[in-house]
Amino acid sequence: MKRLVVTADDFGLSRAVNDAVEQAHRDGILTAASLMVSAPAAVDAIERARRLPSLRVGLHLVLVEAWPTLPAADLPDLTDGQGLMRRDMERLGLDLALKPAARRQLAAEIRAQFEAFRKTGLPLDHVNAHKHFHIHPLIASLVLRIGREYGMRAIRVPREPREVLRRAEPSYRPRAALDTAPWAALLAVRARQAGLLVPDRTLGLAWSGAMTPDRVTALLEVLPDGLSELYTHPATEGGFPGEAPGYAYAAERDALIDPRARATIEQSGTMLGGFSDFSVLKEAAAPS
Repeated sequence: MKRLVVTADDFGLSRAVNDAVEQAHRDGILTAASLMVSAPAAVDAIERARRLPSLRVGLHLVLVEAWPTLPAADLPDLTDGQGLMRRDMERLGLDLALKPAARRQLAAEIRAQFEAFRKTGLPLDHVNAHKHFHIHPLIASLVLRIGREYGMRAIRVPREPREVLRRAEPSYRPRAALDTAPWAALLAVRARQAGLLVPDRTLGLAWSGAMTPDRVTALLEVLPDGLSELYTHPATEGGFPGEAPGYAYAAERDALIDPRARATIEQSGTMLGGFSDFSVLKEAAAPS
């Protein structure tokens, strides 16, 4: 059976993002959104989510490049001179390994973000992290431990099969990039050992910011059996604080409301939902 979670990241980053999330859920194939609890438009996102009970909402942990939940003064090893989480992921990862104080600050910030999500009153559908930083082994340990206290039942594992991309776009040639597959594989093992639901594959990594209507429809046409997550970054327009340079935000919104995407899902018999929907199915299917 083909099961699919279609997620929008950065929910709460701006009203343009929130507008696109609401539109893509009401009129398109979007089933879930990942909330940045301390982003500028988080309050607006939470209000919309409460009006959209069928939209599954998860926590998009912000550990790099954006707004912390705790005061920056409490996070001297994690934040920059502007009060934002640091951008230098490689150096930050090393500091986490070498500095006990940095790890304590990280644990406090992760807990604060989980606590902020709990205060929204929204059911926690899933957890992931900005820039997929939760695959760092030290960060993963904290997320798995703290998340369990807050009812976390599903987590993103960013593994994208290149063969699926080639089938969707035969001319595609993978660009050179740091290979995070070993860390993602380790996260998958640890998450499953913790009883969490993880997708068999996550689509949207190679074409992050360029998930056009043609690409999304093509991916849906070659979607393998099992549980897939297809994640996007929709917005009605760019030009907001925190936007990623070069991202085609409006095109990604268009991909989610393209009639071809809906038709492809219906013709293939793919089951749409959030992680919590498929967690319920998993639990129902488990032997008693």
